Amino acid sequence: MNKIINNMGNIKTNSGIKNIAIGSIISLILSVIFLSIYAIILVKSNVQESTMIPVILVIIACSIMIGSSFCSFRVKRNGIINGISIGAIYIATLYIISSILVTGFQINSKTLLAIVVAIVSGTCGGIVGVNIKK
Repeated sequence: MNKIINNMGNIKTNSGIKNIAIGSIISLILSVIFLSIYAIILVKSNVQESTMIPVILVIIACSIMIGSSFCSFRVKRNGIINGISIGAIYIATLYIISSILVTGFQINSKTLLAIVVAIVSGTCGGIVGVNIKK
C-alpha cells in the first residue's frame, strides 16, 4: 500500500514539474508575442524609446502572471512555489539566451529590477491560480 501512495506522490510531483514547465513556456511565448507587438508599435508610431523599460517590465509581469496562474490553476496547490519557480525559470532562460546572443551582457540595476518583477508577479499569479474556482 505504501508503494501505491509513494507512486501517487511521484505522479503528483511529476505533474507539478510538468505544469511548471508548461507555465514557463506559456510565459516565454506570450512575451515574444507582446514584445513583437510593442516593437511594431515602436517602429510604426511616435512612441518614445524611453517607454521601453517600463513596457518591457509590464510585459514580463503579465506574461509570468498568466503562466503561473495557468500552472497553479491546474495543480491547485503550492501556488507561491509554482509561481516563484516559473518566474525564476523565465528569468534564467531569458538571461541565458541574452548572454549567448548579446555581447557585453551584464547584470545591472535594470536586471535586478526584472528579477524582482518576475518573482513578485510569479508569486501573485500562483496565488491567483490556486484560488480560481472552476
